[in-house]
Amino acid sequence: MKVLGVDPGLTRCGLGIVLRRSHQNLEMLGVGVIKTSPELTLELRLLELETQLILWIDEHQPDVIAVERVFSQLNVKTAMSTAQAAGVALLVAARKGIPIAMHTPTEVKAAVTGSGRADKKQVATMVQNILKLESIPKPVDSTDALALAICHIWRGSGDARLQEAVKKEKQRLKVLAR
Repeated sequence: MKVLGVDPGLTRCGLGIVLRRSHQNLEMLGVGVIKTSPELTLELRLLELETQLILWIDEHQPDVIAVERVFSQLNVKTAMSTAQAAGVALLVAARKGIPIAMHTPTEVKAAVTGSGRADKKQVATMVQNILKLESIPKPVDSTDALALAICHIWRGSGDARLQEAVKKEKQRLKVLAR
């Protein structure tokens, strides 16, 4: 399974592609950041974000896209731009027919470090260790995107398998009830 992690942001949107070879054998296939200029109008920044996301998706062909769930932030302006960037990622995924998974920052931290209260440095160090990287990817947005992909591989795929098993069992019981 290939997962594209998206750490949404209007100025910097982190991207990371992780391939699951087995539960404990994960490989980074790509990492980067989409930057948009604050000099551009909002609609042009969103268009640039869309264009670059499409290029990443076309190049890497992910099976699922894991996006950080936007939550209430103290700075409304930051929350709005983050939500707008996340919306672009959701829209591109829908157009491409790629399933979306959304994970909160706390879920990501817990999956990668074992603690939902881990700081950015702890998450970055664990991403480096899990993916066996020589150095921590910079800027932090790219590391966060890789952490999202790892979180989905370890948590989200298990949730999806559980949901599929429940669905199959319901179908089986429905057939037996006839």
